Amino acid sequence: MPGASLSWSVHTAPSIPTEISDLPPDLSRRMWSPITATLITGERDAVLVDALMTTEQAGRLADWVAASGRNLTTVFVTHGHGDHWFGLGTLLERFPKARAVAAPAVVAQMKEQMASESVASLWNTRFPGRIPGRLVAAEPLVGDRLELEGNGLVVVGLGHTDTDDTTCLHVPSIGLVVAGDAVYNDVHLYLAESSAEGRRAWLRALDTIAALDPQAVIAGHKRLGSPDDPKNIAETAKYIHDFETVAERTTTTLELYQGMLELHPTRVNQGALWGSARSAKG
Repeated sequence: MPGASLSWSVHTAPSIPTEISDLPPDLSRRMWSPITATLITGERDAVLVDALMTTEQAGRLADWVAASGRNLTTVFVTHGHGDHWFGLGTLLERFPKARAVAAPAVVAQMKEQMASESVASLWNTRFPGRIPGRLVAAEPLVGDRLELEGNGLVVVGLGHTDTDDTTCLHVPSIGLVVAGDAVYNDVHLYLAESSAEGRRAWLRALDTIAALDPQAVIAGHKRLGSPDDPKNIAETAKYIHDFETVAERTTTTLELYQGMLELHPTRVNQGALWGSARSAKG
């Protein structure tokens, strides 16, 4: 029998300040990019993709999920960056019958991110007093498929995008791809973990998503209110190509930063671009 019809909605946590002291000359403070979580719903049940970062964000996300009136069965985590899953413990406390799953390689990344030294040196310094005290990793998913009211939700391995071992979730019955950080929507890309080889791998990952021929693509970081249009796949690829081009003809962090701002002047969070340029140029 065919499954019940599904729908989806996106919760976007807005940009928040971060205590990163390395600033470009035109910024007085660094911000963190807006982060998304996606709820896929059937008639009774729901699957949540990603769980945000701070205690406050996770609490608001839990309220939003509860307001859907659906039974949350599963939280799926797309990749290991803590800003997409540190709120998981809060969600599981609110919805104790739900299970949290991720691809095995993502679970390994999560455990590295939640190690006390990583939390202390990286996350608590950037967001003092805002990271949940109790961090919970997902369980390794067996196979590559979840189910929601008779519909298959397929986990697609993407390899390196803005970090290693990332995945997206494909819902063929409604033409949806929840892309995690493989796709950005009108937000400057985080390329600090992507060498030239990593950027080429990211482009291949975007080809993988495009081959799914989605009708909607949810970016892990998006400007609030921006449409979840598949064109963001190509626009993410263009940004990477532009970064390659500008990096080749510049020698300093500032030159790369300014060159990319000339090409992409309106994207959200140019501080992320500064971090990418710093990584590329030192």
